[in-house]
Amino acid sequence: MQSLKDVYIHQLQDLHSANKQALKAVRNLVNAAASDNLKRALERGVSGIEDGTGKLETLIRAHDADPDGAHCKGMEGLVREARSHALKEEFDDDAVRDAVIITQYQRMAHYAIAGYGCAAAFAKQLGLPNEAQTLSGMLDAAHSGDETMSDIAEQKVNQRAAL
Repeated sequence: MQSLKDVYIHQLQDLHSANKQALKAVRNLVNAAASDNLKRALERGVSGIEDGTGKLETLIRAHDADPDGAHCKGMEGLVREARSHALKEEFDDDAVRDAVIITQYQRMAHYAIAGYGCAAAFAKQLGLPNEAQTLSGMLDAAHSGDETMSDIAEQKVNQRAAL
């Protein structure tokens, strides 16, 4: 990588890879969740990830780059953890599984938040205001999903899991 633009494009590709991996995992989390409220929030997460993946692909292609030009090892690890802890683990209580699902979702969301924030800052520095605005919107959506999960956990799931 020779320039900030090279770093920027690589970060977009990394986020594209991360989203594709997270999408599969979150779809599985939807199926594993017991709480209807959590299921709906996860389904909105799936829609948001799909939307973000499409936007990333458009941004990457605008720079004549391949959206599949990177593989995100960070999200690979987070997805592996989500499968291990939330999907393969045996639970005696659905609320406990839901608490773990929220935890794993939020870990993936925090990775996306960091990535979108960095990419938006790079786009701004590179004089790409439209791309910075798109990425900032994606960052806001990731924050919103994270806050929704915190609300679900704090208002119901964690209380039921603690019983």
